[in-house]
Amino acid sequence: MKFMRAILILIFLILPAFFLSPAMADDYTETIDVFLKSNAVKPFFNEAYGYAVFPTIGKGAIILGGAYGSGRVYKQGDIAGTATMFKVNIGFQLGGQAYREIIFFQDKRAYDEFTSEGFEFDGSLSAVVLTLGAEAQAGTRGSTAGASLGPDTGTQAETSYTKGMAVFIHTIGGLMYEVSIGGQRFSFSPIN
Repeated sequence: MKFMRAILILIFLILPAFFLSPAMADDYTETIDVFLKSNAVKPFFNEAYGYAVFPTIGKGAIILGGAYGSGRVYKQGDIAGTATMFKVNIGFQLGGQAYREIIFFQDKRAYDEFTSEGFEFDGSLSAVVLTLGAEAQAGTRGSTAGASLGPDTGTQAETSYTKGMAVFIHTIGGLMYEVSIGGQRFSFSPIN
């Protein structure tokens, strides 16, 4: 019990480093560039009504888990505001991870839904996970995977909009037993 308690204290002391470091302007450009390298993602930048970019989301858990990240929301190519993502869950999970996330909005309705007060992903939405060595689609409706040398070579995971949104994740580092985007809550602040 003392060991578990020590681990929890350590996690809650280290995790704020992920959460409290503000994302810089170059982080957004770098994150967008990473996603633009994927042939599966590139078309969404041209077709989407808007998108939300999260340069770093930190996630950690030992049974009780949490995740946090801050990002920008773009509407028709222009910065429309900022967003924060927050998730707390309990269950069998262990580890820590940092990743980038981008959410594309197919149309004005999806954009308005995301920017409304207290938007939350439900369990039916899937994310396409882009990594250097493999790509996979993970979600509650099953999963598929394919290997390539990176996001700009080989066969890309196929994806489309679900409920007007498409989500892509690029792992930065870490190891986590638990993969889901369900339960992510977002808050939006428009730029005045």
